[in-house]
Amino acid sequence: MVRIIKAAAGYAAVPAGFPILVSERMAIIEPAFAWLMALATIPGRCHAAETVRTYGEHLHDWFDSLEQSGLDWCSVGEAEIAGWRNRMLSQPSPHTKRPYARSTVNDRVRTVCRFYAWAQDRGWIDSLPFHFVDVRVSSSRRQAFLAHVDGRAGVVAANILTVAEYERLPRPLRPDQLRRVFAHLEMPYRLMAEWALATGLRRKELCGLALFQVPETAHLHDEDHPLIGVPLTITKGDKPRTIYPPIRLVDRTQHYIDEVRTPQVRALRRQRRDYQPSSALFLNTQGNAVSTARLTAVFAEAFRAAGVAGTLHYLRHTFAMTMLVRLQRQASVTPDLNPLKIVQVLLGHSSIQSTAVYLRCVELNAPELAESIDYLYGELIPNDR
Repeated sequence: MVRIIKAAAGYAAVPAGFPILVSERMAIIEPAFAWLMALATIPGRCHAAETVRTYGEHLHDWFDSLEQSGLDWCSVGEAEIAGWRNRMLSQPSPHTKRPYARSTVNDRVRTVCRFYAWAQDRGWIDSLPFHFVDVRVSSSRRQAFLAHVDGRAGVVAANILTVAEYERLPRPLRPDQLRRVFAHLEMPYRLMAEWALATGLRRKELCGLALFQVPETAHLHDEDHPLIGVPLTITKGDKPRTIYPPIRLVDRTQHYIDEVRTPQVRALRRQRRDYQPSSALFLNTQGNAVSTARLTAVFAEAFRAAGVAGTLHYLRHTFAMTMLVRLQRQASVTPDLNPLKIVQVLLGHSSIQSTAVYLRCVELNAPELAESIDYLYGELIPNDR
């Protein structure tokens, strides 16, 4: 059985936490190691640690399938990759127990094909175990990764192993749904949910918020400073970005620091002399920074208990759509305003195409969004919570 081992800190050549694939005999799978290292370390092309981790997980599943089938990685063809793909399409994930989304299956297939393209480029294999076919797409449709633009208009060369995906538009959560989900969250997770809803923060960014980043608000009045800029230090792709939480949310965060976090740290210091508090804003019951895995699990349980379909990321979708509606209203009296561009910046999207999907969502969910605007800025969240 293939395993993933995370590299320990202290080795200059290998980043800490780097995913290392090892075989059942605990031998490093060299081609996977070399490719992931190239992604992680080559200047000008290095990927974020979480991206490398994701690619490592994709390769782990592929190489584990090869090992269990007794196949050599460099002698497989389309049939073997298609068989692996079909297994994911027909069987649930062993981790989540839920069926794989077609987008997830395609992401894994593309990662494996990208690995083989890299291996061929280095002369490790003679030919690619996949090929491309011509596909005609509309100009509005997002092109798949490893799909190459053809010389003919509207035609791309698509990987034959990927399956058709049906666009699933994000949807906002209604205020009643938000109330039910929030009712099943304890501190600090409820406060983290408020930050996600009011600023569009991702999981990594929520967990990466530091104590020193919370502004002081004692000298500010909410009528003069309804929103406060907070520069982020940890973002997707490490791209600098500023978020703008409402002052009421920052006030509640200061209350959490004074009434929950500080007493918790003091108690842990009395109990454990070696305890060193994390610089992270949000701490778990052990006094450590809340991890993305724990955050995901807590919100999955909260949504399940509330009877609401969704995940933590739905709060980001709700923020994006509600903010877009609010800016569109403002643009009606301020013509120079570009609502879509502003939302792109607030969300930290590299491409405005990623943000443009919310335009269609706004049209489809106008009634729900109309009643969500006040909620976004905390009007319906009690001040004592």
